[in-house]
Order: sequence, then structure tokens, then C-alpha cells
Amino acid sequence: MKGRRNPFIAREGIPFVLVAAVAVGLALRYLDIAFAVAAASLLFVFVLIFRDPRRAVPASPLGVVSPVDGRVVDIDLADKGVLQGEAHRVKIRIDSFGTYTARAPVEGKIMDLRSVEGDKIADYNTNALWIRTDENHDVVLQFHGYRFGLAPQSFIRFGDRVGQGQRCAYLRLTRFAELHLPIDSKILVKPGQIVVAGTDLIGKVSHP
Repeated sequence: MKGRRNPFIAREGIPFVLVAAVAVGLALRYLDIAFAVAAASLLFVFVLIFRDPRRAVPASPLGVVSPVDGRVVDIDLADKGVLQGEAHRVKIRIDSFGTYTARAPVEGKIMDLRSVEGDKIADYNTNALWIRTDENHDVVLQFHGYRFGLAPQSFIRFGDRVGQGQRCAYLRLTRFAELHLPIDSKILVKPGQIVVAGTDLIGKVSHP
């Protein structure tokens, strides 16, 4: 399934941008300049929030690209990974005015976490995205810290294939993204580093 193709604004945000743009026009025609400035400011904020620019995905078949715009805040080992024992865990604080759409960190097939038996996913929810690469590496993307109770919304389904850096979900002002990578992966970022969705490499999975 191919990602949503938008020139600049995420499809989910288009109604907000259009309403604000109409408000600017009406204010200029029927009201004074103060109302027009207020409407234009709102339009500017909506464009910043819902912007979804195209990104140049690096040519790195085993690379793991950043799923979001933001800053790496923590890198550690999870002693209880989502699908395996020990795993690398990279936590990113999402830029509120970064791209509104999350990107798939690797190429592969979307798997269903609900199919995992036992207590391995006791601490995870259905908003986690599990991708299995063609080399049978499991990469899991999870989100935390929902503003206004709005969880990210995926527009891909279980069984779909995604490409590396492909649009896969609306972030909806979520605060944190967390990547779980296989323990034999190589981590290429450091805490404090700023990363760009779909462009910057977080790490590399191992050769099969």
C-alpha cells in the first residue's frame, strides 16, 4: 500500500487549513484588519501543525530512518522487548511543529501485535506498529504522551507492505516516539541529536 501523497499538508489537516483560509478571506472583506490578522495567525499555526513535506529517503536498505521530526532524548537497552528479549530502545521527543505524518522506519510487512501470545506485550498497546523486514528483522514503533487524548492514527493495515520512509500514520500532536530495534542492530544517533523524519538514519539492522 502506498503512502498518502500530499503536496505539503497532511490530508487530515486540510479541512482546518481551508476553514482558516476562508476565515481570512471573510475577515478581509467584511471585518476590520484585526480580525483578518487573527485569522491569518490561525491559518499559519494550522499550516505549521499539519505540514507534511516530501522527504528524500536515503539509499540504505538495512538502515532505520527516523519516524518523526524531533530530538533523541534517550538510548538504552530494553530487557523486555516487544517481540524478543533484550532490544535497543531509542526514544525521540517529537517536534510539535515538525512533520505531522509519521514515517515507516524500515521496509517490510505490517504485523499484528495482537497475534503475539503470552505476556510479552503486556506493556504495549495497539498503537504500536510492528514491521518485519524481508530479512526477518522485527522493528517496533510506539508512541507515548497523547495531547488532548488523541492517539496517532494509522492509515495502513495489517498485512500491508510499507517502504522505508513511507508515510504511515498521523501523529496528532503526540509527544514521544519510541523505536525498538533488534539487539544486534547498530545505533547511529546519540542523545540530544536532532533527527528528521524519513531522512536521518537512527541505526542499521544486521545483515541476514
